[in-house]
Amino acid sequence: MPAKTKSEYGYITIEDSVIATIAGLSAMESYGIVGMASKNATDGFFELLKWENLAKGVKVYTKNDEVEVDLHVILEYGVRISVVAQNIIEKVKFNIENLTGLKVTKVNVFVQGIRVEK
Repeated sequence: MPAKTKSEYGYITIEDSVIATIAGLSAMESYGIVGMASKNATDGFFELLKWENLAKGVKVYTKNDEVEVDLHVILEYGVRISVVAQNIIEKVKFNIENLTGLKVTKVNVFVQGIRVEK
C-alpha cells in the first residue's frame, strides 16, 4: 500500500517502489557494504543484485505516513557488522525522511552474506 501524506494542497501518495529505491541507494552509500541481496526462489540462495535492481533487496511496509524498511545486504569481509549496520540504518532513515517527509519507524538490516574476495 503506498504511503500517503496530507499537505495544505491535498494528498501526496508515494509508491513503495520509490521508497525502496531511496533505501537501496542510501544503503549503498555506506562503507563496508558490497550490495543488496535477493533470494533466488529456485535454489534458496541469496544473490548479489546489480545497481539497477537494488530495490529488490528492500521490503517496504507503509501505513499512512509511517514507513518500516527491511534491507537484505551483503557486506565486505573484515568490517565490523554492527557498525556498518548502524550506519546503514541512520543513512536510510535520514534520506527517506528528508526526501519524502514520511516518518521512518523502523529499519531492519539483514546481513545475508559476507564477500571474501573481489
